[in-house]
Amino acid sequence: MPALASYQSGLWLAEYLSIRCQLCRVYRSTPQSQLLQNLSLSNHSLFSQNSLLAENTSHSLSNNHSFFTNIRKQFHSRCSSGLLCTSCHSSISWLPTPFQVDIAADTTLPIQAATYYDYPMRQAIRAFKHHEDMTKLPLLLHALRQLPRPHGCHQDNSVIVAMPTTDERLIKRGFDPVSILAAHLSKHWDIPLWQGIKRIDNTLSQQGLTRAERLSNLNNAFILIEPSPVKRLILFDDVATTGASLQALARTLSIYPATTHNANNKCHLYAYVLAHGSQS
Repeated sequence: MPALASYQSGLWLAEYLSIRCQLCRVYRSTPQSQLLQNLSLSNHSLFSQNSLLAENTSHSLSNNHSFFTNIRKQFHSRCSSGLLCTSCHSSISWLPTPFQVDIAADTTLPIQAATYYDYPMRQAIRAFKHHEDMTKLPLLLHALRQLPRPHGCHQDNSVIVAMPTTDERLIKRGFDPVSILAAHLSKHWDIPLWQGIKRIDNTLSQQGLTRAERLSNLNNAFILIEPSPVKRLILFDDVATTGASLQALARTLSIYPATTHNANNKCHLYAYVLAHGSQS
């Protein structure tokens, strides 16, 4: 088995052992030895409970089935728990009203954000994106899990399209943060990624540009490498300021039909981002 990267190990510990809230670090003042002791006591208690259940169910196949069902439920509950404590989760405004951008005549692209581009999401995205600060990744993953999967989309009829980056920026930065986040969204929704579109290297960064400049900068910024295998395309980016990047990406994808046998090959486009706008 290949060794886990340090940030992957941290994610595993944070998610499956629930050691601390990834935002407020509510257990930060607790000594590590005490954390391990509490974890040991918790595991011992769980083992004792499981042993008692095993004794009570050893004489019945149906009861054995109930025992294992109970274990699966406990494991699923632990694995599906959030990466933030209840207080921190409640302090963030989730799922602002979607906004729309035009991609063709009488066709708009709705863009749903997980939250606003305010504290703490703004600082976490910047640290992860520009400084490769993997300690902020759990908070971003928690935000990803707030996004509702589009109705009717599943692994057989949909793909996720991460906002492509240029080769130049990939070399300069050393990693692609949007692809990392999209991979986790793909796992969470059980919908595959599709990388059939490429971003051209001669476009500028969108940061600091006006809306008109953003739209002009993104003219012919994307090229299709291969036709889409399905009709439902879920576009994903980390931040949407004006939505110009997603608008240009959607326009490129809407030009080309999907490779399906259905006579109506029109694409159905959806767009999701971690953050957009400000609540203040």
